[in-house]
Amino acid sequence: MTEPEEPPAERRYPSTIGGAFYIGVLLATAVGIAIVFQSHDWRLGVRLVAGALVVAGALRLVLPQRDAGMLAVRHRFFDTGLLVAIGGVLFYLTGSIPDQPGL
Repeated sequence: MTEPEEPPAERRYPSTIGGAFYIGVLLATAVGIAIVFQSHDWRLGVRLVAGALVVAGALRLVLPQRDAGMLAVRHRFFDTGLLVAIGGVLFYLTGSIPDQPGL
């Protein structure tokens, strides 16, 4: 007669490594938005937000599903593509919008 297997131990902590990265992405985005509101260099703040989105996309691509935490919303390649595309568009816009005279 074999002994019954013990059920796997439940996680006692609510977060994963992806949750920690998610908080980092949120903080970088908040700092970028604060820079936009506090200074005249809006490009720096928007570039910081774009960089945070691109990093989030890269993290979503490399982290396994069980460790992705709040970075995982849909399928891996959809999440990655959307985050990197939005970050890339923001980078492009900060470089292509000309300076406005008098501002």
